[in-house]
Amino acid sequence: MNSILARWKAKRSRQSLAQRIIVVFAVMTTLVAGVFAVGIVATVHVVEKKLTTTGLGGNLHRLLLMENRDDWSHRPEKDELFFADEGDGDLAMPPDLAPLEPGFHEVRRLERSWYAMVRVVNGRKYVLLRDQQGFEERERLLFGVVITGFVLSLLGSILLGWLLSRKVMAPVIRLARQVRHRDQLMDLAPPLAPDYAADEVGTLAKSFDDTLGRLRSALVREKLFTGDVSHELRTPLMVLASSSELLLENPALDARARDQVSRIARASSAMRQLVDTFLLLARAENAEGGQGQSAGMLQVAQELVDTWRTPIEHKGLVLIYQADAAGTGVYNQTFLGAVMGNLLRNAWHYTDEGFIRLTLLPDGFTVEDSGIGIPEEKRLEMFQPFVRGDEQRGEGLGLGLSLVQRICVNEGWTVTLTSREPHGCCFAVHLGG
Repeated sequence: MNSILARWKAKRSRQSLAQRIIVVFAVMTTLVAGVFAVGIVATVHVVEKKLTTTGLGGNLHRLLLMENRDDWSHRPEKDELFFADEGDGDLAMPPDLAPLEPGFHEVRRLERSWYAMVRVVNGRKYVLLRDQQGFEERERLLFGVVITGFVLSLLGSILLGWLLSRKVMAPVIRLARQVRHRDQLMDLAPPLAPDYAADEVGTLAKSFDDTLGRLRSALVREKLFTGDVSHELRTPLMVLASSSELLLENPALDARARDQVSRIARASSAMRQLVDTFLLLARAENAEGGQGQSAGMLQVAQELVDTWRTPIEHKGLVLIYQADAAGTGVYNQTFLGAVMGNLLRNAWHYTDEGFIRLTLLPDGFTVEDSGIGIPEEKRLEMFQPFVRGDEQRGEGLGLGLSLVQRICVNEGWTVTLTSREPHGCCFAVHLGG
């Protein structure tokens, strides 16, 4: 019972405001019209019974005043029958009416319903019957009129509720469309409140103006910070890269030192690529153009495979590279490299044994691994910032997959995550086109 009530409440809470207005009108009309219809039927029934009792009693009294036992010349109305004790012929009291007590009754005889008025005068019982067929026909007609009126009232209330909901909801729908429009996040977007009256919708528009204003300011600060920091990091990264190259050319370095310098060189190269990605994203979101160089998927993949083969094999893993089905499309080199590189880095980080496979497809690519996998309850959160598959691993901040998702949204690409059996992950990127 509780689960049914909970589902009903959840379903009701998902109804739109327009639907709620229509439902309120329908319920209100049902209650009012229902009470009114029941009142009419009950009133008519009581009045009809009262009038029937009065009329039938008056007719019986008139018949008794006119009675002449020697020469009975009067007859009742055409829909009435008169009977008397000790009568003969048509006036003889039927056996089924003899037990009736004095007063008003409703009886059933001859497969028809009758009203009966019974009186006893000087020890003699008189009964006057009136056929109910006329009253029942009028009652059915009344019921039909009442039901028709009730249905028409209900339909009219639904129509009125629909028209009123459209009238009431028109400014709200307009405001929702304006808020959803992407231009509202631009710095020069006009305020919403001046377009509305000083009512509840106007107050809501004013609240949206305040919230959107704070959001615009936050976006501007984020873009400025991303652009400034990325720009300022380029110089020290270039120094690191050039210094690493000079050190690697020094023949005096032993194998261990050369390995450490190579790691520094790879890290500075990855950082430089990340900085370029952030700068390009900031420019793209600011609509300043400068989308960067374009390259084919095969070229970007080959460069990344050359970069990652050594660390992957050094970890004891097998790098499988399948490029036979690669498409010929051209994409932003920095963005494509950042997406593919982050997925390879993620696979390398969370795989301790087995393989990492990069497969190029006509409209995208996949990165698979035989690593520890990602729990199902965390799968939907993996593309959020600062979310990591395994919190016990000390490296990484959980920003790689968030950057992948951000780039894909910016470029109109899609990235999906599925599990492999018996363990591991598969990231599929669809580049479109």
